[in-house]
Amino acid sequence: MRDFIAALPKVELHVHLVGSASPATVLTLARRHPQHGVPTDEAELLRFYEFTDFGHFIDVYAAVNDLVTTGEDVAALVLGLAEEQARRNVRYAEVTVSATSHLRAGIPPEELDDALATSRARAKAEHGVELAWVFDIPGLWDRDYGLTSAKYAVAHRPPGTVGFGLGGFEADAPRRAFREAFAVARDAGLHCVPHAGETTGPDQVREALDELRAERIGHGVNAVHDPELLRRLAAEGITLEVCPTSNLRTGAVKAIEDHPLPRFLDAGVPVTLATDDPGMFHTDLDREYLLCHEVFGLGESELAELARTGVRAGYAPDELKRSLLAEIDALGR
Repeated sequence: MRDFIAALPKVELHVHLVGSASPATVLTLARRHPQHGVPTDEAELLRFYEFTDFGHFIDVYAAVNDLVTTGEDVAALVLGLAEEQARRNVRYAEVTVSATSHLRAGIPPEELDDALATSRARAKAEHGVELAWVFDIPGLWDRDYGLTSAKYAVAHRPPGTVGFGLGGFEADAPRRAFREAFAVARDAGLHCVPHAGETTGPDQVREALDELRAERIGHGVNAVHDPELLRRLAAEGITLEVCPTSNLRTGAVKAIEDHPLPRFLDAGVPVTLATDDPGMFHTDLDREYLLCHEVFGLGESELAELARTGVRAGYAPDELKRSLLAEIDALGR
């Protein structure tokens, strides 16, 4: 099974640039910017990544995000992610970038644009990985409910920009509050892919669909508690970007055996696997596929279908999608 998973061509549609950083990359940045208080010792950093709940995770994420203060730092994150993706046979990834967080840290917009464009080209040339960007609203860190994020994404739109998202702490940030920002992004042709229902109830998934016109949903784990919503997701073909290890590490689910992924599949809801913040959660995409085999009993054909769903739900060029689907089919499962 490990060999099959390693050979399986994959896409990843839910991975955050800052959260993707390996401990080695974070240590480099922490030593470069020691004033931010992120541990500069590996053992201490790993303890730093032991999250007590979702709020604690957000605090740690913010601290690591504050280490990214130059275009050079951004490029280091992108190239580190591309190298790791190539190891896992990931051919295409939609990477979530919280642009306004980097702008607040002092990176000029033009420097951020150039870092993303240049490192994206290098990722393709050096690692064979096609990267695309999803610019997201980092919750209520954007005090104007995401309008700054939307205006950056629309006005700057570095090469590879495909989508607009919404992350951060959900409890005090109902999805409907970001309606105007998503309208700006949607009117400019960006795909709408917000998080919803990760740590709140199914009502927030419904709000993301109705108020933000979500085309995919990040996480969506609590949709499982609403049979009518499950039927709607299946009928409308709304793909859930499911991140099992992330959900366990942040406390969104209490035990991995309780994760709703099998129930989504039984209900006919499209599911694609992702890592979310692999550097912080000590995972990678191969591990997520293997987890689905070992914990949920998915066989080769089911895992191949998860890979196909990711290809179909992504916004890669049509030629790349056709090529990836043909490669998956050629494995004979």
